[in-house]
Amino acid sequence: MQIVLAVAIGGAFGAVARYAVSSMVTGALDVRGSGTLLANVLGAFVLGAVIGLTEERWALSGPVRSGITVGVLGGFTTFSTYMYDVVYHVEEDRWPVSIGLLLVTVLLGLVAMVGGLAAGRAA
Repeated sequence: MQIVLAVAIGGAFGAVARYAVSSMVTGALDVRGSGTLLANVLGAFVLGAVIGLTEERWALSGPVRSGITVGVLGGFTTFSTYMYDVVYHVEEDRWPVSIGLLLVTVLLGLVAMVGGLAAGRAA
């Protein structure tokens, strides 16, 4: 039950943080999906760093680790919004933006995950 509660609380914080980041970035750049892109890439990096740090260096209890990884970072990143942003640009006949968003998110997400793991393991 502690893990479920930790995930729920973490998810609430992560979702609010994603909304704030997404709104701020999308408003500043005026490109739908740019905020979601940043949230997903940043979330991948932080998840990699947390996993890297907790593999051998930091001991976190199950509820704390799940609250951070599944809750906060699960609420912060989002696949469904990412997919909607891609489809939105297709429907607006902005294929280059749609394809770019699709590819850049996956590529930067992978780079961020590898970088986060390396940073976490090196710390």
